[in-house]
Amino acid sequence: MSNAQPRIAIIGAGVAGLSIGWRLAQRGIAVTLFERHEAGQGASHAAAGMLAACAEVEPGEEKLFALNRASQALWPQFAAELEHASGMAIDLRTEGSLVVALTADDRARLQHDLGLQQRLGLSLEWLSAAETRRREPHLSPGLVGAIFSPQDHQVDNRKVVAALRIAAERAGADVRTQAPVDRIAVEHGRAIGVVIAGELHRADVVVLAAGAWSRSIEGLPSEARPPVRPVKGQMLALRMDAERPLLRHVVWAPDVYLVPRHDGRLLVGATVEEKGFDPHLTAGAQLALLNAAWRALPGIEELAIAESWAGFRPGSRDDAPILGAGPIAGLVYATGHHRNGILLTPITAQTIAELIIDGRADPLIAPFGLDRFNRTAMAAE
Repeated sequence: MSNAQPRIAIIGAGVAGLSIGWRLAQRGIAVTLFERHEAGQGASHAAAGMLAACAEVEPGEEKLFALNRASQALWPQFAAELEHASGMAIDLRTEGSLVVALTADDRARLQHDLGLQQRLGLSLEWLSAAETRRREPHLSPGLVGAIFSPQDHQVDNRKVVAALRIAAERAGADVRTQAPVDRIAVEHGRAIGVVIAGELHRADVVVLAAGAWSRSIEGLPSEARPPVRPVKGQMLALRMDAERPLLRHVVWAPDVYLVPRHDGRLLVGATVEEKGFDPHLTAGAQLALLNAAWRALPGIEELAIAESWAGFRPGSRDDAPILGAGPIAGLVYATGHHRNGILLTPITAQTIAELIIDGRADPLIAPFGLDRFNRTAMAAE
């Protein structure tokens, strides 16, 4: 960019918007974030904070896997820097994750997956039932084994959001809440700012980081509107004894995951529902989560329910993020992270800030541009 410091408007103050804003403000860039409600109260608040690049990899996701692993590698330094900048702990935990098999069919499926994971060079290992229960003695006595993923960690996503806001504001970012964006202002094919309550806020670059709401922002032609939809997820939290928790590792079991927190909460998640922005909790979904959790960890039946909630993951057409520039000059995308928003926070902040400040598009995000959907549509014709 030119020597004059640019003005940046970021739509959305979740982990993507806040982390980008922090990185830009650290470089002395004038940045304003506009959030429709309160900062970090969307998918960033509803998430579980798992940094699971290894255990979740699936065939056909090699490019996304590379991005996920790059971001996972950044997390230790990112966490340390964020804690120093904000003055608060974000509880990065490094016990690793267990993917447990409760039946012989589960074991066959997991061992098949383990072959792919090991071919990718991951240091996952198969544990016997006895070894699994040695590490987590409260797991089901009938389990048949588990995959241990030593590099798949977790962080308290709600603390991350709070810390990012503090760090961004201390660096000079202006975070404006209760400020829904009516539209992105475009003139002569270039984004020139955002309109809020009828007032134009000019900017040299607009970053669209509004999560599941990204497609609903007005002002863009159809080819520039990101194909992002809300993917509803219901979750709940149980209350363990923080001094004697039932679980210490993140555990993936059939149809459920369990995430222990330092304060004694045990997160139980999550459904995947294509129901738009329906915010309601349902008895069936909560029952299914609790039943799946009980099969893996029978002791939960004595735990109190601390909280239950629903959130909206921003899912793109291929459930991979949309990152980088697009067909409108001055408009940058950082949305569509689906289930990987917390995991991808460091790499999103780094690559989008570099793109804005230095004009350099990191090769890691090249496969995730908006234009991939247009290419797919043309290829299908």
